[in-house]
Amino acid sequence: MKALQRLGLPSRSTSLPDNAQIDLAVINYQQLFGGPAYFGHLQGLRSLALPLMRLLSGFEPRLTGGAVTGAVTIAHHLQLHVFADQSEAVDVFLIDRGFAFDITERRYRYSDGREESTPLLRLEIDGFGVDIAVFTLDDLRRAPLSPQDGRPCRRLNLAAAEALATAAT
Repeated sequence: MKALQRLGLPSRSTSLPDNAQIDLAVINYQQLFGGPAYFGHLQGLRSLALPLMRLLSGFEPRLTGGAVTGAVTIAHHLQLHVFADQSEAVDVFLIDRGFAFDITERRYRYSDGREESTPLLRLEIDGFGVDIAVFTLDDLRRAPLSPQDGRPCRRLNLAAAEALATAAT
């Protein structure tokens, strides 16, 4: 919309790609021009997700974000959603296993129009950034909306993440 305004074009009669179309174009571009660095980073994220999801199995982990869609750059982090009665349970679990992490939060939008802040644990494993969003148990069946298409974001369980990692190799 800003580009149309700057070019002096009418916003209503000029067709624009939506976020999903732009996202698909970015993925196609990365696949075409990203070369081994793109594919290596994507496969690295997907491969790292599997043992981490197994480790976090008590928290019903779900793989989401660029590792699922393929829309990643070298700067993208692995994104996991986990579910717990209390977010501190995940903190204690990771601390007990020797993980160092920073705690912050991320805002998510939902289909009812609300935005909610969710605890976010940020860590680094094997040179990859990892973001673990800690949701309540009720949120297991209520996915936040994807900023790309406005629909509930794709969240893969371990079996689906394994199938994705295997299909990509």
